Parts: sequence; C-alpha cells; structure tokens
Amino acid sequence: MSYLPNDQLVQLAQEFGTPLYVYNAGQISEQYNKLQTAFSKVDARFFYACKALSNINILKYVESLGASLDCVSINEVKLGLKAGFTPDRILFTPNCVDFCEIEEGRKLGVNLNIDNISILEQFGTKYGGSYPICIRFNPHIMGGGNYKISTGHIDSKFGISIHQLRHIERVVKSTGLNIAGIHMHTGSDIKDVNVFLQGLDVMFELATHFPSLQFIDLGSGFKVPYQDGDVQTDIALLGEKVAEAFAEYERETGRQLQVWFEPGKFLVSECGYLIVKTNVIKQTTATVFVGVNSGFNHLIRPMFYDAYHRIKNISNSYGNERIYTVVGNICETDTFAWDRTLNEVREGDFLVFYNAGAYGFEMSSNFNSRLKPAEVLLLDGKAHLIRRRDEFEDLLRNQIEVL
Repeated sequence: MSYLPNDQLVQLAQEFGTPLYVYNAGQISEQYNKLQTAFSKVDARFFYACKALSNINILKYVESLGASLDCVSINEVKLGLKAGFTPDRILFTPNCVDFCEIEEGRKLGVNLNIDNISILEQFGTKYGGSYPICIRFNPHIMGGGNYKISTGHIDSKFGISIHQLRHIERVVKSTGLNIAGIHMHTGSDIKDVNVFLQGLDVMFELATHFPSLQFIDLGSGFKVPYQDGDVQTDIALLGEKVAEAFAEYERETGRQLQVWFEPGKFLVSECGYLIVKTNVIKQTTATVFVGVNSGFNHLIRPMFYDAYHRIKNISNSYGNERIYTVVGNICETDTFAWDRTLNEVREGDFLVFYNAGAYGFEMSSNFNSRLKPAEVLLLDGKAHLIRRRDEFEDLLRNQIEVL
C-alpha cells in the first residue's frame, strides 16, 4: 500500500481544516486498471458500486475511466445519469422497494435487477417481455468478512432463493419475462477466490434455465488490505479462473456470456484519508485516550463493523511510540482504536485514518448536531474542494419551525 506523504496531508489539513476527507483520484485509476488487467481474458464489465462513495465528482471521474455504475436506490440512478453515465451503463439493484421505484428505473432505461418474486410477478404482469431484466439469486453461500456484510447466506434478505427456481420459472413462463441476466452477491471482504468460483458454478447451473441469457453478474466483495499482513482477494488469480470457467462453459454449451462485477470498496477504499485534529489527551487510571474532533458520525465502520483502520500521527511521525486509545467527541462510545501504538500524540496534532474512501463520508451523519466534514479530491496534483464543510444553518435547512 502506498500512501500520500505526511507533509502533504498536513498541508491539506491546514488549508481546508479538519475533520477532512481526502481522495486521491490516481489511486482509483490504479485500482480500475488492476481489474481490467486481471479480467482481460474474459468479456467482463465493471459496475462501480456507488453506495461506497457517491460524491458527484467521484462518479464523474469513475465514468471517465470507462466503468459502468451499480446503484441500489433510484436517487443513485439519477446521480449516475447526472454524472454522465448512459442508461445502458447503469445497473439498478434495489432491495425491499416499492414497485413504483422499479417502474421509475424502467422509464429511465437502466438495467433492472429484481430480487423479489412479488416484484417479478408485478413486472411480468405489467410489461411481459418488453423490457429485459436481471434476477438476483441468493446462492446460499456464506461469504464476507463480517455477518453484517454477508448477503448470500440462508437468512439474508437479499435475492431470491435458488430453491425457488421452479416458482420463478412459472412466473417467467406465464408472463413472458425476458431474462437477460442472473446475479448473485455473497458479501464484502471475501478473501478466498473459491467463494466466487463456487457461486459461478451455481450461476452456470441456473443459466441452463434461461435461454435468452446474456450475462452473469457475480457481484463483488473483493477484499482490500486495511493493515499490514491482511490477506486480500487475489484478483489476478480470480481473473484467470473466471476466464477458464467461461471458456469451458462456452465449449460445453456453445453460449457466449459476459461476466459483470460490482466493485465498490475495491475502487475507492485506498484512495481515501480522514484527517482529524487531537483535541485532548486524557489520562485515566488504566488508559491514555486521544480525543479527536470527529466520531462515528464521520467514520462509523470501527463501531459498526469492528473494522480496523490504520491510524498515524502525521504531525509527529518520529516521536517516541506510546500506546493510546483513540476516541471521538460523541456522547456515545465512539472508539476508533483500542490500545493502538502511535508516535507520541500531543494536543493539536493531526491524525490520519487510512483506507477511509469507502463507507466513510457516505455513512456519515449529523448525530449530536455535529457538522459533516469537507471533502477534497486530489486530481493531477491539484487539490479541489468537492464538498464544503457543513455550517450551522445546514442543521436547520429542512426543518420547519411551527412554534
């Protein structure tokens, strides 16, 4: 993992204030190129899962790289269109939404991915085979680094169970639905490429039931390293294995199918930095706390997923190492890291959280009436402010005073 230099991060903190999210566009491009290289031997398309980071400037940059877009809400679809993605380059995979949201996606002309038999029946009854769709299956495969981000197991709300195939076939036959694709997504932070290959075997078996199929979508979940020694998804090996599997499938069936992926964290996690300022050093009988001017209202992953983020004191990078617990300024437990070794931290020092590009700002809130941080994009060596820091008036923007 290569990171931006400390002095550059300090300069950005001084220029734009803290807390501050910084995104390095060059890292996004590097990750996208890795995907293209790894899957060069198979007909693959990559749909950036914009739920990871949806700032309009990030979307425009990803579009400029040639990627497509994966959306989970109709507003993400609209953001994608505004960013310049054409409808054929947008995949809409909602969950537990009203049928009217599916209809709106159809009107906008995007690829529709349906994961509910009720919605499938409604769509087929109203539109028949006039509009091609994709079906999201639940393959009953346990995959993902945390139960909260595992989406393909038997108790998941996502997808239609593979054991309900006969029901799906009856709906397709009775309504004339045009099934252009089948989809699965087992979760995030998948280290073992065999999880994808196991899912692909399931998808190949399902494909025999849909003669007009054009693609198989394997979702994503590529693991990226958050700390030294992390095992990550071997993208090169996965690309080789997927290419071999699709070539064998073509030899056996005579069918040529595309493979689609939906990388989110893989593209933007490593590009992101959250810079915070140390407010206080608090010594207790058992612990030395570093209290910073942020909290889980800005980066919820450590509290929500027990996620690890590398933290560094960029103001005193050569100071003696000490053990600290890094916490935020929220009125709930908002511990970023317990017993973490850091170069000596002084009040006023800047700390940086690495790998903060995915599900950082995107999951932020105004809890405790705290203000959301600014966002900066580094592009071609220049820093661009792409979201201003909240001001007090933003807390009241949509409130209506009646008293």
